[in-house]
Amino acid sequence: MATIQAKTSRGHKYWYIVESRRVNGKPRPVVLAYLGKPEDLLRRLQGQLGPLAVKSYAHGAVAALLKLVADLQIVELINGYVKAQRPYFAEKPLRHGLTVGMTLVLAAIGRACRPTSKQGWWEWAKTTSCEFLLRVALSPLDSQHFWDLMDSLPEDAIPRLEMDLLQRIQQRYRLDSDTLALDTTNFFTFIATTNVRCSLAQRTRSKQKRHDLRHIGLALVVTRQDLMPLFHLTYQGNLHDVTVFAHITAQIATRLRQLGMDPERHTLVFDRGNNSRDNLHRLQRHQLHYVGALRPCDHRQLVADAEKHFTAIDLDGTPVQVYRDQRLLWGAQRTLVVFISHRLKSGQLRGIYQELERKKTRLRQLQRQLANPRARPRRRDQLEAQIADLLKGQYMTGLLHTTLDEHQPGRFSLRFRTQRTALDHIEDQLGFRILMTDRHDWSTEDIIHAYHAQASVEHTFRHLKDPHHLAIRPQFHWTDQKLHVHFFTCVLGYQLAALLRHTARHAGVFTGTAGSLLRRLARIRLTTFLEATGQRGRPKATHQLETMEADDEALAQALGITDIHHHRPDIRGVGVYA
Repeated sequence: MATIQAKTSRGHKYWYIVESRRVNGKPRPVVLAYLGKPEDLLRRLQGQLGPLAVKSYAHGAVAALLKLVADLQIVELINGYVKAQRPYFAEKPLRHGLTVGMTLVLAAIGRACRPTSKQGWWEWAKTTSCEFLLRVALSPLDSQHFWDLMDSLPEDAIPRLEMDLLQRIQQRYRLDSDTLALDTTNFFTFIATTNVRCSLAQRTRSKQKRHDLRHIGLALVVTRQDLMPLFHLTYQGNLHDVTVFAHITAQIATRLRQLGMDPERHTLVFDRGNNSRDNLHRLQRHQLHYVGALRPCDHRQLVADAEKHFTAIDLDGTPVQVYRDQRLLWGAQRTLVVFISHRLKSGQLRGIYQELERKKTRLRQLQRQLANPRARPRRRDQLEAQIADLLKGQYMTGLLHTTLDEHQPGRFSLRFRTQRTALDHIEDQLGFRILMTDRHDWSTEDIIHAYHAQASVEHTFRHLKDPHHLAIRPQFHWTDQKLHVHFFTCVLGYQLAALLRHTARHAGVFTGTAGSLLRRLARIRLTTFLEATGQRGRPKATHQLETMEADDEALAQALGITDIHHHRPDIRGVGVYA
Protein backbone atom coordinates (compact mmCIF):
# COMPACT_ATOMS: atom_id res chain seq x y z
CA MET A 1 0.00 0.00 0.00
CA ALA A 2 1.41 3.40 -1.00
CA THR A 3 1.67 6.31 1.45
CA ILE A 4 2.75 9.96 1.28
CA GLN A 5 5.91 10.68 3.26
CA ALA A 6 8.03 13.76 3.77
CA LYS A 7 11.81 14.05 3.72
CA THR A 8 13.80 17.03 4.91
CA SER A 9 16.90 18.09 3.00
CA ARG A 10 18.91 21.25 3.78
CA GLY A 11 16.08 22.68 5.77
CA HIS A 12 13.41 22.10 3.10
CA LYS A 13 10.65 19.53 3.23
CA TYR A 14 9.91 17.42 0.13
CA TRP A 15 7.02 14.99 -0.34
CA TYR A 16 7.11 11.58 -2.01
CA ILE A 17 4.74 8.72 -2.73
CA VAL A 18 6.36 5.70 -1.07
CA GLU A 19 5.50 2.03 -0.97
CA SER A 20 6.92 -0.50 1.49
CA ARG A 21 8.41 -3.54 -0.21
CA ARG A 22 10.53 -6.42 0.94
CA VAL A 23 14.10 -6.34 -0.35
CA ASN A 24 16.22 -9.38 0.53
CA GLY A 25 13.56 -10.33 3.04
CA LYS A 26 13.55 -6.95 4.81
CA PRO A 27 10.92 -4.15 4.47
CA ARG A 28 12.27 -1.14 2.62
CA PRO A 29 10.56 2.11 1.46
CA VAL A 30 10.53 2.40 -2.33
CA VAL A 31 9.88 5.85 -3.85
CA LEU A 32 7.18 5.69 -6.56
CA ALA A 33 6.94 9.40 -7.39
CA TYR A 34 8.36 12.75 -6.31
CA LEU A 35 5.68 15.33 -5.49
CA GLY A 36 7.85 18.35 -4.66
CA LYS A 37 7.68 21.02 -1.96
CA PRO A 38 4.43 21.53 -0.05
CA GLU A 39 3.72 24.87 -1.76
CA ASP A 40 4.35 23.35 -5.21
CA LEU A 41 2.09 20.43 -4.38
CA LEU A 42 -0.64 22.82 -3.22
CA ARG A 43 -0.45 24.89 -6.42
CA ARG A 44 -0.58 21.77 -8.55
CA LEU A 45 -3.64 20.54 -6.69
CA GLN A 46 -5.28 23.94 -7.18
CA GLY A 47 -4.49 23.83 -10.91
CA GLN A 48 -2.08 26.77 -10.72
CA LEU A 49 0.91 24.86 -12.15
CA GLY A 50 1.23 23.06 -15.44
CA PRO A 51 2.96 23.19 -18.79
CA LEU A 52 3.37 26.70 -20.16
CA ALA A 53 4.35 25.42 -23.60
CA VAL A 54 4.98 22.17 -25.43
CA LYS A 55 7.10 21.89 -28.56
CA SER A 56 8.52 18.91 -30.45
CA TYR A 57 11.52 18.63 -32.74
CA ALA A 58 12.79 16.20 -35.36
CA HIS A 59 15.37 14.31 -33.35
CA GLY A 60 16.29 10.82 -34.52
CA ALA A 61 18.46 11.54 -37.58
CA VAL A 62 20.30 14.51 -36.05
CA ALA A 63 20.96 12.65 -32.78
CA ALA A 64 22.28 9.53 -34.54
CA LEU A 65 24.55 11.54 -36.84
CA LEU A 66 25.93 13.71 -34.02
CA LYS A 67 26.61 10.61 -31.91
CA LEU A 68 28.52 9.13 -34.83
CA VAL A 69 30.50 12.35 -35.25
CA ALA A 70 31.41 12.29 -31.55
CA ASP A 71 32.40 8.59 -31.60
CA LEU A 72 34.70 9.06 -34.62
CA GLN A 73 36.00 12.46 -33.38
CA ILE A 74 35.46 13.90 -36.85
CA VAL A 75 35.44 17.53 -35.70
CA GLU A 76 38.91 17.27 -34.18
CA LEU A 77 40.12 15.45 -37.28
CA ILE A 78 38.96 18.23 -39.61
CA ASN A 79 40.34 20.94 -37.34
CA GLY A 80 43.74 19.30 -37.60
CA TYR A 81 43.83 20.17 -41.31
CA VAL A 82 42.51 23.71 -40.98
CA LYS A 83 44.78 26.44 -42.25
CA ALA A 84 43.98 30.05 -41.38
CA GLN A 85 43.46 31.81 -44.70
CA ARG A 86 42.65 35.10 -42.98
CA PRO A 87 44.14 36.79 -39.87
CA TYR A 88 40.71 36.62 -38.23
CA PHE A 89 40.90 32.84 -37.84
CA ALA A 90 44.52 32.87 -36.71
CA GLU A 91 43.55 35.01 -33.73
CA LYS A 92 40.08 33.60 -33.09
CA PRO A 93 39.57 29.94 -34.05
CA LEU A 94 35.89 30.06 -33.03
CA ARG A 95 33.15 31.93 -34.83
CA HIS A 96 29.67 32.04 -33.32
CA GLY A 97 30.90 29.40 -30.89
CA LEU A 98 31.85 26.93 -33.63
CA THR A 99 35.13 25.76 -35.08
CA VAL A 100 35.74 25.10 -38.77
CA GLY A 101 35.42 21.35 -38.21
CA MET A 102 32.08 21.68 -36.42
CA THR A 103 30.77 24.00 -39.12
CA LEU A 104 31.63 21.54 -41.90
CA VAL A 105 30.11 18.67 -39.91
CA LEU A 106 26.88 20.65 -39.52
CA ALA A 107 26.88 21.29 -43.27
CA ALA A 108 27.29 17.52 -43.86
CA ILE A 109 24.47 16.65 -41.44
CA GLY A 110 22.23 19.20 -43.14
CA ARG A 111 23.00 17.62 -46.52
CA ALA A 112 22.11 14.18 -45.20
CA CYS A 113 18.82 15.21 -43.62
CA ARG A 114 17.52 18.09 -45.77
CA PRO A 115 19.64 19.51 -48.62
CA THR A 116 19.31 23.31 -48.55
CA SER A 117 21.35 26.35 -49.39
CA LYS A 118 23.71 27.57 -46.68
CA GLN A 119 21.38 30.51 -46.14
CA GLY A 120 18.46 28.14 -45.61
CA TRP A 121 20.38 25.82 -43.25
CA TRP A 122 19.06 27.46 -40.07
CA GLU A 123 15.47 27.29 -41.34
CA TRP A 124 15.87 23.51 -41.32
CA ALA A 125 18.03 23.27 -38.17
CA LYS A 126 15.55 25.13 -35.94
CA THR A 127 12.98 22.37 -36.58
CA THR A 128 15.40 19.79 -35.13
CA SER A 129 17.01 19.11 -31.76
CA CYS A 130 20.44 20.04 -33.13
CA GLU A 131 20.75 23.27 -31.12
CA PHE A 132 19.67 21.54 -27.90
CA LEU A 133 22.12 18.65 -28.36
CA LEU A 134 25.06 20.94 -29.07
CA ARG A 135 24.20 23.49 -26.35
CA VAL A 136 25.09 26.45 -28.57
CA ALA A 137 23.02 28.99 -30.47
CA LEU A 138 22.91 28.13 -34.18
CA SER A 139 20.72 30.98 -35.44
CA PRO A 140 23.76 33.11 -36.49
CA LEU A 141 24.80 30.43 -38.99
CA ASP A 142 24.10 32.15 -42.29
CA SER A 143 25.73 31.71 -45.68
CA GLN A 144 28.56 34.11 -44.78
CA HIS A 145 29.45 32.00 -41.74
CA PHE A 146 29.75 28.85 -43.86
CA TRP A 147 31.66 30.60 -46.67
CA ASP A 148 34.21 32.15 -44.32
CA LEU A 149 34.95 28.92 -42.47
CA MET A 150 35.02 26.84 -45.66
CA ASP A 151 37.92 29.06 -46.76
CA SER A 152 40.05 27.56 -44.00
CA LEU A 153 40.16 24.01 -45.39
CA PRO A 154 42.70 23.79 -48.25
CA GLU A 155 41.49 21.66 -51.14
CA ASP A 156 44.78 19.73 -51.25
CA ALA A 157 44.13 18.58 -47.65
CA ILE A 158 40.83 16.89 -48.54
CA PRO A 159 42.34 13.56 -49.80
CA ARG A 160 44.48 13.21 -46.66
CA LEU A 161 41.56 14.14 -44.43
CA GLU A 162 39.33 11.60 -46.15
CA MET A 163 42.06 8.99 -45.79
CA ASP A 164 42.37 9.54 -42.03
CA LEU A 165 38.60 9.38 -41.58
CA LEU A 166 38.36 6.12 -43.53
CA GLN A 167 41.10 4.59 -41.40
CA ARG A 168 39.06 5.37 -38.29
CA ILE A 169 35.95 3.91 -39.91
CA GLN A 170 37.82 0.74 -40.90
CA GLN A 171 39.22 0.25 -37.40
CA ARG A 172 35.82 0.69 -35.79
CA TYR A 173 33.43 -0.98 -38.26
CA ARG A 174 35.44 -3.48 -40.35
CA LEU A 175 33.35 -2.93 -43.47
CA ASP A 176 33.05 -5.65 -46.12
CA SER A 177 34.96 -4.44 -49.17
CA ASP A 178 36.07 -7.34 -51.36
CA THR A 179 34.35 -5.83 -54.42
CA LEU A 180 34.61 -2.10 -55.19
CA ALA A 181 32.52 -0.27 -57.79
CA LEU A 182 33.86 2.75 -59.70
CA ASP A 183 31.78 5.18 -61.72
CA THR A 184 31.55 8.84 -62.64
CA THR A 185 28.74 11.32 -63.14
CA ASN A 186 28.22 15.06 -63.45
CA PHE A 187 26.04 17.66 -61.74
CA PHE A 188 24.71 20.77 -63.42
CA THR A 189 25.27 24.19 -61.87
CA PHE A 190 24.00 27.70 -62.50
CA ILE A 191 27.49 29.20 -62.57
CA ALA A 192 27.50 31.93 -65.21
CA THR A 193 29.40 31.41 -68.44
CA THR A 194 31.20 34.71 -67.82
CA ASN A 195 32.57 33.51 -64.46
CA VAL A 196 36.29 32.91 -65.07
CA ARG A 197 37.13 32.18 -61.41
CA CYS A 198 35.84 28.62 -61.70
CA SER A 199 37.63 26.00 -63.79
CA LEU A 200 35.70 22.97 -62.44
CA ALA A 201 32.36 23.92 -64.00
CA GLN A 202 32.47 23.25 -67.76
CA ARG A 203 29.98 22.59 -70.52
CA THR A 204 29.62 18.93 -71.46
CA ARG A 205 27.08 16.25 -72.26
CA SER A 206 24.69 16.41 -69.33
CA LYS A 207 23.54 13.19 -67.68
CA GLN A 208 20.60 15.20 -66.30
CA LYS A 209 19.70 16.57 -69.76
CA ARG A 210 20.74 20.14 -68.91
CA HIS A 211 23.09 20.65 -71.84
CA ASP A 212 22.67 24.43 -71.57
CA LEU A 213 24.48 24.62 -68.22
CA ARG A 214 28.00 24.14 -66.86
CA HIS A 215 28.71 20.87 -65.05
CA ILE A 216 31.04 19.49 -62.37
CA GLY A 217 32.21 15.86 -62.41
CA LEU A 218 32.37 13.44 -59.49
CA ALA A 219 34.14 10.06 -59.43
CA LEU A 220 33.29 7.59 -56.65
CA VAL A 221 34.56 4.21 -55.49
CA VAL A 222 32.10 2.49 -53.13
CA THR A 223 31.94 -0.89 -51.41
CA ARG A 224 29.35 -3.37 -52.68
CA GLN A 225 27.81 -4.37 -49.34
CA ASP A 226 27.70 -1.12 -47.38
CA LEU A 227 27.78 1.44 -50.23
CA MET A 228 30.56 3.22 -48.34
CA PRO A 229 32.54 5.71 -50.47
CA LEU A 230 36.24 4.87 -50.13
CA PHE A 231 37.40 7.44 -52.65
CA HIS A 232 35.99 10.53 -54.32
CA LEU A 233 37.34 13.05 -56.77
CA THR A 234 35.77 16.32 -57.88
CA TYR A 235 36.96 17.19 -61.38
CA GLN A 236 36.30 19.34 -64.43
CA GLY A 237 32.93 18.54 -65.90
CA ASN A 238 34.16 18.25 -69.51
CA LEU A 239 36.71 15.47 -68.89
CA HIS A 240 35.94 12.12 -70.54
CA ASP A 241 35.57 9.02 -68.35
CA VAL A 242 38.65 7.44 -69.95
CA THR A 243 40.75 10.47 -68.96
CA VAL A 244 39.43 10.50 -65.39
CA PHE A 245 40.02 6.75 -65.03
CA ALA A 246 43.64 7.19 -66.12
CA HIS A 247 44.10 9.95 -63.56
CA ILE A 248 42.69 8.13 -60.54
CA THR A 249 43.95 4.55 -61.04
CA ALA A 250 47.15 5.13 -59.08
CA GLN A 251 45.26 7.07 -56.38
CA ILE A 252 42.80 4.21 -55.88
CA ALA A 253 45.63 1.67 -55.57
CA THR A 254 47.37 3.91 -53.03
CA ARG A 255 44.16 4.42 -51.07
CA LEU A 256 43.59 0.65 -50.77
CA ARG A 257 47.10 0.04 -49.51
CA GLN A 258 46.86 2.89 -47.00
CA LEU A 259 43.65 1.36 -45.67
CA GLY A 260 45.40 -1.97 -45.23
CA MET A 261 43.40 -3.64 -48.00
CA ASP A 262 45.19 -6.36 -49.92
CA PRO A 263 44.82 -5.53 -53.65
CA GLU A 264 45.02 -9.24 -54.41
CA ARG A 265 41.78 -9.79 -52.48
CA HIS A 266 39.90 -6.83 -53.93
CA THR A 267 38.33 -6.40 -57.35
CA LEU A 268 37.51 -3.11 -59.05
CA VAL A 269 34.32 -3.09 -61.13
CA PHE A 270 33.79 -0.41 -63.78
CA ASP A 271 31.63 0.25 -66.81
CA ARG A 272 32.63 0.16 -70.48
CA GLY A 273 32.98 3.94 -70.73
CA ASN A 274 36.36 3.67 -68.96
CA ASN A 275 37.90 1.18 -71.41
CA SER A 276 41.15 1.76 -73.23
CA ARG A 277 44.32 -0.22 -73.84
CA ASP A 278 46.35 2.17 -71.64
CA ASN A 279 43.86 2.07 -68.77
CA LEU A 280 43.92 -1.73 -68.62
CA HIS A 281 47.70 -1.65 -68.64
CA ARG A 282 47.56 0.81 -65.74
CA LEU A 283 45.42 -1.62 -63.74
CA GLN A 284 47.97 -4.35 -64.36
CA ARG A 285 50.86 -2.07 -63.42
CA HIS A 286 49.21 -1.11 -60.11
CA GLN A 287 48.24 -4.76 -59.42
CA LEU A 288 44.51 -4.06 -59.38
CA HIS A 289 42.18 -6.91 -60.32
CA TYR A 290 39.11 -5.89 -62.25
CA VAL A 291 35.81 -6.82 -63.88
CA GLY A 292 34.75 -4.58 -66.76
CA ALA A 293 32.35 -4.53 -69.69
CA LEU A 294 32.72 -4.33 -73.48
CA ARG A 295 30.41 -2.98 -76.18
CA PRO A 296 28.83 -5.81 -78.20
CA CYS A 297 28.95 -3.64 -81.35
CA ASP A 298 32.77 -3.55 -81.08
CA HIS A 299 33.08 -7.36 -80.80
CA ARG A 300 30.64 -8.79 -83.33
CA GLN A 301 32.73 -11.90 -83.96
CA LEU A 302 32.73 -12.73 -80.24
CA VAL A 303 28.93 -12.34 -80.15
CA ALA A 304 28.59 -14.55 -83.24
CA ASP A 305 30.75 -17.24 -81.62
CA ALA A 306 28.73 -16.98 -78.42
CA GLU A 307 25.43 -17.49 -80.25
CA LYS A 308 26.72 -20.83 -81.54
CA HIS A 309 28.09 -22.10 -78.23
CA PHE A 310 25.78 -20.82 -75.50
CA THR A 311 25.38 -23.04 -72.43
CA ALA A 312 22.82 -22.66 -69.65
CA ILE A 313 23.81 -21.94 -66.05
CA ASP A 314 21.72 -21.29 -62.96
CA LEU A 315 22.16 -17.74 -61.68
CA ASP A 316 20.29 -17.23 -58.41
CA GLY A 317 17.53 -19.55 -59.54
CA THR A 318 17.27 -18.06 -63.06
CA PRO A 319 18.54 -19.96 -66.13
CA VAL A 320 20.97 -17.79 -68.10
CA GLN A 321 22.60 -18.50 -71.47
CA VAL A 322 26.35 -17.82 -71.22
CA TYR A 323 29.50 -18.25 -73.29
CA ARG A 324 32.97 -18.13 -71.74
CA ASP A 325 36.33 -17.89 -73.48
CA GLN A 326 39.86 -16.63 -72.90
CA ARG A 327 41.24 -14.42 -75.66
CA LEU A 328 44.00 -11.95 -76.40
CA LEU A 329 42.50 -8.48 -76.02
CA TRP A 330 44.50 -5.24 -76.07
CA GLY A 331 47.78 -7.05 -75.66
CA ALA A 332 46.87 -9.38 -72.77
CA GLN A 333 44.96 -12.58 -72.10
CA ARG A 334 41.56 -11.82 -70.61
CA THR A 335 38.66 -14.00 -69.62
CA LEU A 336 35.54 -12.98 -71.55
CA VAL A 337 31.96 -13.86 -70.57
CA VAL A 338 29.06 -13.28 -72.95
CA PHE A 339 25.52 -13.68 -71.65
CA ILE A 340 22.00 -12.55 -72.43
CA SER A 341 20.44 -10.31 -69.83
CA HIS A 342 16.67 -10.59 -70.09
CA ARG A 343 16.26 -7.47 -67.97
CA LEU A 344 18.50 -5.49 -70.31
CA LYS A 345 16.73 -6.91 -73.35
CA SER A 346 13.28 -6.00 -72.07
CA GLY A 347 14.46 -2.48 -71.31
CA GLN A 348 16.01 -2.08 -74.75
CA LEU A 349 12.85 -3.38 -76.43
CA ARG A 350 10.71 -1.03 -74.40
CA GLY A 351 12.87 1.91 -75.46
CA ILE A 352 12.81 0.84 -79.13
CA TYR A 353 9.02 0.50 -79.23
CA GLN A 354 8.59 3.86 -77.48
CA GLU A 355 10.92 5.57 -79.96
CA LEU A 356 9.23 3.78 -82.87
CA GLU A 357 5.85 5.09 -81.75
CA ARG A 358 7.25 8.63 -81.52
CA LYS A 359 8.54 8.33 -85.08
CA LYS A 360 5.13 7.17 -86.29
CA THR A 361 3.43 10.08 -84.52
CA ARG A 362 5.69 12.57 -86.30
CA LEU A 363 5.09 10.85 -89.64
CA ARG A 364 1.33 11.10 -89.09
CA GLN A 365 1.72 14.81 -88.39
CA LEU A 366 3.63 15.18 -91.65
CA GLN A 367 0.88 13.22 -93.43
CA ARG A 368 -1.74 15.69 -92.19
CA GLN A 369 0.37 18.65 -93.22
CA LEU A 370 0.79 17.28 -96.76
CA ALA A 371 -2.94 16.49 -97.02
CA ASN A 372 -3.93 20.07 -96.15
CA PRO A 373 -5.16 21.64 -99.44
CA ARG A 374 -4.02 25.08 -98.30
CA ALA A 375 -0.46 23.93 -97.56
CA ARG A 376 2.28 25.50 -99.65
CA PRO A 377 3.84 23.38 -102.43
CA ARG A 378 6.84 21.30 -101.37
CA ARG A 379 9.99 20.06 -103.11
CA ARG A 380 10.66 16.31 -103.16
CA ASP A 381 14.33 16.61 -102.14
CA GLN A 382 13.42 18.77 -99.13
CA LEU A 383 10.72 16.34 -98.01
CA GLU A 384 13.00 13.34 -98.41
CA ALA A 385 15.70 15.06 -96.37
CA GLN A 386 13.11 15.90 -93.67
CA ILE A 387 11.88 12.30 -93.53
CA ALA A 388 15.43 10.93 -93.41
CA ASP A 389 16.27 13.23 -90.50
CA LEU A 390 13.06 12.20 -88.72
CA LEU A 391 13.92 8.48 -88.99
CA LYS A 392 17.40 8.81 -87.47
CA GLY A 393 18.14 7.16 -84.14
CA GLN A 394 19.70 4.12 -82.49
CA TYR A 395 18.20 0.86 -83.82
CA MET A 396 15.84 2.89 -86.05
CA THR A 397 17.59 2.22 -89.36
CA GLY A 398 15.33 0.20 -91.67
CA LEU A 399 12.45 -0.16 -89.19
CA LEU A 400 10.10 2.14 -91.09
CA HIS A 401 9.57 2.08 -94.85
CA THR A 402 8.17 5.33 -96.34
CA THR A 403 6.71 6.07 -99.78
CA LEU A 404 6.31 9.62 -101.09
CA ASP A 405 3.77 9.94 -103.93
CA GLU A 406 3.49 13.12 -106.04
CA HIS A 407 -0.10 13.69 -107.30
CA GLN A 408 0.58 17.04 -108.94
CA PRO A 409 3.56 19.41 -108.98
CA GLY A 410 4.45 20.30 -105.38
CA ARG A 411 1.62 18.15 -103.93
CA PHE A 412 2.61 14.91 -102.15
CA SER A 413 1.09 12.18 -100.02
CA LEU A 414 3.04 10.05 -97.54
CA ARG A 415 2.62 6.36 -96.75
CA PHE A 416 4.66 4.33 -94.24
CA ARG A 417 4.74 0.87 -92.67
CA THR A 418 6.78 -1.03 -90.08
CA GLN A 419 9.36 -3.49 -91.41
CA ARG A 420 8.57 -6.48 -89.24
CA THR A 421 11.50 -8.51 -90.53
CA ALA A 422 13.97 -5.76 -89.57
CA LEU A 423 12.34 -5.43 -86.15
CA ASP A 424 12.60 -9.19 -85.53
CA HIS A 425 16.27 -9.10 -86.54
CA ILE A 426 17.00 -6.29 -84.07
CA GLU A 427 15.18 -8.14 -81.27
CA ASP A 428 17.50 -11.11 -81.84
CA GLN A 429 20.54 -8.84 -81.34
CA LEU A 430 19.44 -7.28 -78.04
CA GLY A 431 20.31 -8.11 -74.45
CA PHE A 432 23.96 -9.12 -74.94
CA ARG A 433 26.43 -8.36 -72.16
CA ILE A 434 30.17 -8.89 -72.57
CA LEU A 435 32.32 -8.94 -69.44
CA MET A 436 36.10 -9.07 -69.21
CA THR A 437 38.30 -9.83 -66.23
CA ASP A 438 41.76 -10.95 -65.19
CA ARG A 439 40.21 -13.22 -62.54
CA HIS A 440 40.80 -16.33 -64.65
CA ASP A 441 40.24 -18.66 -61.69
CA TRP A 442 36.77 -17.31 -60.90
CA SER A 443 33.63 -19.14 -61.88
CA THR A 444 31.31 -17.61 -64.47
CA GLU A 445 28.70 -17.01 -61.77
CA ASP A 446 31.24 -15.10 -59.61
CA ILE A 447 32.23 -12.87 -62.54
CA ILE A 448 28.62 -11.97 -63.31
CA HIS A 449 27.82 -11.35 -59.64
CA ALA A 450 30.86 -9.10 -59.31
CA TYR A 451 29.78 -7.02 -62.30
CA HIS A 452 26.34 -6.56 -60.76
CA ALA A 453 28.12 -4.61 -57.99
CA GLN A 454 28.19 -1.72 -60.48
CA ALA A 455 24.61 -1.10 -59.40
CA SER A 456 25.86 -0.07 -55.94
CA VAL A 457 27.68 3.03 -57.17
CA GLU A 458 24.78 3.90 -59.47
CA HIS A 459 22.53 3.61 -56.40
CA THR A 460 24.84 6.04 -54.57
CA PHE A 461 24.62 8.56 -57.41
CA ARG A 462 20.83 8.33 -57.33
CA HIS A 463 20.98 9.33 -53.65
CA LEU A 464 23.33 12.21 -54.39
CA LYS A 465 20.77 13.50 -56.90
CA ASP A 466 17.77 12.93 -54.61
CA PRO A 467 16.37 16.38 -53.67
CA HIS A 468 15.08 15.13 -50.29
CA HIS A 469 18.17 13.52 -48.71
CA LEU A 470 21.94 13.42 -49.29
CA ALA A 471 21.88 15.58 -52.44
CA ILE A 472 24.84 17.50 -53.91
CA ARG A 473 22.49 20.22 -55.14
CA PRO A 474 21.62 22.93 -54.41
CA GLN A 475 25.07 24.45 -54.36
CA PHE A 476 25.68 28.16 -54.52
CA HIS A 477 29.48 28.30 -54.73
CA TRP A 478 31.47 29.54 -57.70
CA THR A 479 35.16 29.16 -56.81
CA ASP A 480 37.11 25.91 -57.16
CA GLN A 481 38.15 25.76 -53.49
CA LYS A 482 34.59 26.23 -52.23
CA LEU A 483 33.27 23.63 -54.68
CA HIS A 484 35.87 21.07 -53.56
CA VAL A 485 34.91 21.63 -49.90
CA HIS A 486 31.19 21.54 -50.72
CA PHE A 487 31.49 18.17 -52.50
CA PHE A 488 33.59 16.88 -49.58
CA THR A 489 30.86 17.77 -47.07
CA CYS A 490 28.22 16.11 -49.27
CA VAL A 491 30.26 12.89 -49.51
CA LEU A 492 30.90 13.08 -45.75
CA GLY A 493 27.15 13.28 -45.14
CA TYR A 494 26.65 10.21 -47.30
CA GLN A 495 29.43 8.33 -45.46
CA LEU A 496 27.76 9.03 -42.11
CA ALA A 497 24.39 7.87 -43.43
CA ALA A 498 26.03 4.71 -44.81
CA LEU A 499 27.51 3.96 -41.37
CA LEU A 500 24.08 4.35 -39.73
CA ARG A 501 22.65 1.95 -42.31
CA HIS A 502 25.51 -0.51 -41.66
CA THR A 503 24.84 -0.43 -37.90
CA ALA A 504 21.09 -0.84 -38.29
CA ARG A 505 21.46 -3.70 -40.79
CA HIS A 506 23.87 -5.61 -38.57
CA ALA A 507 21.51 -5.14 -35.61
CA GLY A 508 18.74 -6.73 -37.69
CA VAL A 509 16.36 -3.78 -37.31
CA PHE A 510 16.53 -2.30 -40.82
CA THR A 511 17.06 -3.53 -44.37
CA GLY A 512 16.32 -0.51 -46.62
CA THR A 513 18.37 2.27 -48.16
CA ALA A 514 20.15 5.17 -46.49
CA GLY A 515 17.43 7.55 -47.63
CA SER A 516 14.61 5.43 -46.19
CA LEU A 517 16.60 5.08 -42.95
CA LEU A 518 16.82 8.87 -42.59
CA ARG A 519 13.08 9.11 -43.21
CA ARG A 520 12.48 6.50 -40.49
CA LEU A 521 14.70 8.38 -38.06
CA ALA A 522 12.85 11.62 -38.76
CA ARG A 523 9.78 10.01 -37.13
CA ILE A 524 11.62 9.96 -33.78
CA ARG A 525 10.84 13.30 -32.15
CA LEU A 526 11.93 15.04 -28.95
CA THR A 527 9.34 16.98 -26.95
CA THR A 528 10.19 19.94 -24.70
CA PHE A 529 7.84 20.91 -21.83
CA LEU A 530 8.10 24.33 -20.20
CA GLU A 531 6.58 24.40 -16.71
CA ALA A 532 6.16 27.23 -14.24
CA THR A 533 8.04 26.77 -10.96
CA GLY A 534 6.13 29.32 -8.93
CA GLN A 535 9.37 31.24 -8.41
CA ARG A 536 11.17 34.00 -10.20
CA GLY A 537 13.36 33.14 -13.14
CA ARG A 538 13.06 30.88 -16.11
CA PRO A 539 10.41 28.19 -16.32
CA LYS A 540 11.54 24.61 -15.86
CA ALA A 541 12.25 22.73 -19.10
CA THR A 542 11.97 18.96 -19.35
CA HIS A 543 12.73 16.87 -22.43
CA GLN A 544 11.13 13.59 -23.36
CA LEU A 545 10.97 11.37 -26.46
CA GLU A 546 7.55 11.02 -28.00
CA THR A 547 5.96 7.59 -27.81
CA MET A 548 7.43 5.50 -30.62
CA GLU A 549 6.26 2.53 -32.62
CA ALA A 550 7.97 -0.74 -31.75
CA ASP A 551 10.15 -0.80 -34.88
CA ASP A 552 11.25 2.83 -34.37
CA GLU A 553 12.12 2.11 -30.73
CA ALA A 554 14.21 -0.90 -31.78
CA LEU A 555 16.01 1.28 -34.33
CA ALA A 556 16.70 3.98 -31.72
CA GLN A 557 18.11 1.39 -29.33
CA ALA A 558 20.34 -0.10 -32.04
CA LEU A 559 21.77 3.34 -32.82
CA GLY A 560 22.15 4.26 -29.14
CA ILE A 561 19.97 7.39 -29.13
CA THR A 562 17.20 6.45 -26.67
CA ASP A 563 18.71 8.58 -23.89
CA ILE A 564 21.05 10.87 -25.80
CA HIS A 565 18.89 13.86 -24.80
CA HIS A 566 19.93 13.17 -21.18
CA HIS A 567 23.61 12.52 -21.97
CA ARG A 568 24.32 14.85 -24.85
CA PRO A 569 27.38 14.01 -27.00
CA ASP A 570 30.66 15.65 -26.01
CA ILE A 571 31.87 17.11 -29.32
CA ARG A 572 35.08 19.10 -29.13
CA GLY A 573 34.78 22.04 -31.45
CA VAL A 574 31.55 23.50 -30.08
CA GLY A 575 31.86 26.65 -28.02
CA VAL A 576 30.95 24.99 -24.71
CA TYR A 577 33.68 22.34 -25.24
CA ALA A 578 36.24 24.31 -27.25
